[in-house]
Amino acid sequence: MLRKFLLLLPVIAAMTLASQAFALTADESAAVKKAEDHLNAIKTLKARFLQVNPDGKSVEGDVYLARPGRMRLVYDPPTPMFLVADGTFLIYVDTEMNDASHIDLDDTPAGILLKDNLSFSDPAVKLGGVKLGPGIVEITATMAKDSSAGRLTLVFSDAPFELRQWRVLDAQNKEVSVTLFEAKSGVALDRELFRYQPRKSGGRE
Repeated sequence: MLRKFLLLLPVIAAMTLASQAFALTADESAAVKKAEDHLNAIKTLKARFLQVNPDGKSVEGDVYLARPGRMRLVYDPPTPMFLVADGTFLIYVDTEMNDASHIDLDDTPAGILLKDNLSFSDPAVKLGGVKLGPGIVEITATMAKDSSAGRLTLVFSDAPFELRQWRVLDAQNKEVSVTLFEAKSGVALDRELFRYQPRKSGGRE
């Protein structure tokens, strides 16, 4: 019996550490609550963005959010692509090749940012960590059903408390960061922004 107990000790220790890994301090819990309240208050948002890719190259463009479920990133020329979330899919569109890739929105980190009534205690969301720095709050999370789909880190300024950046780390350990500036919330957005209709063959509309 004692031998069985000793064999179980590493398992018990691992389970204990796992449960402790997600225990938050009072300050971290307060920051998570602020983040939830801030994001859930955003119904629409328009901003410029600077995206830094894994190779260090950067591109700029415009981002539009209509929560829940909808987002569009339009890249400045000459980048021949855009990205749109239509409430069901996240769609990557290569305008040069007239080609699109559809991924279920809930299978991507964007599904966290665009969730209706986002809660980091939602069983569908796995909270990975909270980092508090001078004037900065960082919250990392994944979709619970498949954490390998990508890790999302949301970065907020503390005063005022606002979403400033998100970073996505993929399964190949490559990170893309998107930093927002000139952001305006509560703006009227055309719902057509969040629809994708492929061009007809031959490049004609």
